[in-house]
Amino acid sequence: MKLISWNVNGLNSAMRHGLAGFIKKENADVYCFQETKMSEKKVPKEIEGLKSLGYEEYHVFSNKNGYAGVTILTKIKPISVIKGLDHSEFDKEGRVLILEFDKFYFIGAYFPNSQRGLARLDYKLKFNKAFLEFCKKLEKKKPLVITGDLNVAHKEIDIKNAKANEKNAGFTIEERNWFTEFIDNGFIDTFREFNKEPGNYTWWSYMFNARKKGIGWRIDYWVISKSLRKNLKKSEILKDVLGSDHCPVLLEMS
Repeated sequence: MKLISWNVNGLNSAMRHGLAGFIKKENADVYCFQETKMSEKKVPKEIEGLKSLGYEEYHVFSNKNGYAGVTILTKIKPISVIKGLDHSEFDKEGRVLILEFDKFYFIGAYFPNSQRGLARLDYKLKFNKAFLEFCKKLEKKKPLVITGDLNVAHKEIDIKNAKANEKNAGFTIEERNWFTEFIDNGFIDTFREFNKEPGNYTWWSYMFNARKKGIGWRIDYWVISKSLRKNLKKSEILKDVLGSDHCPVLLEMS
C-alpha cells in the first residue's frame, strides 16, 4: 500500500502547479492533502477527473474562508468517515479527517501553528492534548496511521538552525515535549525507522532562498501504531517535488 501526504498550501493553487499530474504519476492508493484553503464551493474541478482513476474524495473545511482544511483521495473505499475530534473549538477550523479502513484508522491532520510571538501556543497545546486523547480512544478499536503537517520539528536534527529557533513557533520546548509524549504513547515516527541523519526537511520558508540553501524544518510526518511496525516497508521525504513550501512525504506498508 502506497500512501502520500502533502501540505499543498492551497489545493487550487497546487492544481495549477501540476498536482493532478503528480497524483497520476505516483499512483498512490491514498493521498492526504493539508492546508487546502478551500470551501465546499471551491473544490477544484480537476478532482472530478481523478475519479476516473478510481479515487473517492473526502474533505473537511474551515469555517474561515481560505484557511486550513484537509482532503483525502483514496482508491480504497472506507468503512466509515469521521470529521474532526468531536471538539467544536478545533473542528470549526477543519483540521482532522479520519477514514476507517479494514485494518486501521487513517488520520489526516493539519495542526495549528503557534504563530509569531507564540500568540497561539496555548491553543495549539490544547489541540495537541485533545488529539492525543482522541487517538488513544480510537486505537482501542484498531491501529492508527497518522499523517500531516504537525507544525513541530521534534528534535535538533529536524531543523537547520536549532539554537536560533528555540523560542519560535514549531520548535518550543512545550511543542517538542508534547511530540515526545505522543510517541511515548505507543507510536512510531516512521521516517526515523529508516533515516537517523540530520538535514532531512519537509518545509522551507519562501524567504532568503531557504530551500536552495537547505535551511528547513521537518514538520510533516507519518506516524503509526507500534503494532503496525511489522507492516512498515518505506518512509521517505520526496524533497525534489515542488509546488508548495512543503514537499510530500511517502509511506509504504504491506
